[in-house]
Amino acid sequence: MNTIKKSHLIWVVLLSLSAFLIGCDSSGDLSSTDGTEDGVQYKQDPEAQTVITNWPYCDNNYFGELNDVETDGILFMREEEKMARDVYLTMYNKYTLPIFRNIPKSESAHMAAVKVLINKYELTDPVGDNIIGDFTNTDIQNLYDDLVEKGSVSEIEALKVGALIEETDILDLDTHIAEIDENNDILTIYTNLKRGSTHHLKAFVWNLKFRGVEYTPQLMNLEDYNKIINP
Repeated sequence: MNTIKKSHLIWVVLLSLSAFLIGCDSSGDLSSTDGTEDGVQYKQDPEAQTVITNWPYCDNNYFGELNDVETDGILFMREEEKMARDVYLTMYNKYTLPIFRNIPKSESAHMAAVKVLINKYELTDPVGDNIIGDFTNTDIQNLYDDLVEKGSVSEIEALKVGALIEETDILDLDTHIAEIDENNDILTIYTNLKRGSTHHLKAFVWNLKFRGVEYTPQLMNLEDYNKIINP
């Protein structure tokens, strides 16, 4: 498969996933994903704004009671997905690589999916009106600052940062999935966020390989990493 076809296939997969993730909130929190951020113009693809009105977990009959761990997980993932989007937009400003223009659209859809849970369970959104690079969670703020500094060294280092972010996301989602008690709506969204992150990880690894760099996982164990990259 040639380079153009591979790139197109990856993006089609991401758009399809984004369309599923928007979920049951008719607004989809999409107002925060269109426009210009730090000079970067981007807009959700119309396909990704599709409202899945028959998604069963939209029904309040599926309303479970959150425990503290689940609540913390939702709030954390909302900001972690924003962190990924913000780093990628910042890297696009610096390098204008297509991957840093395209994947933030999917990350915005991931943010919107978690916002569905925040709205449903009437939690306080930690993102609020925070601009790019501004976070409520100090750990995420520090991680963002560190990743932007590392990614600013070169295009290669920026792509490695992208892969590291997706590794981090996958591992954090695994942790939060294991903590879910009986709330299938949370489980469904997290499972699909993880699927999206695996596609993103593949995309960054492929971009590095295209540039002659063989990526070595920075956080994941090699066996789990290989299952994603070479299923």
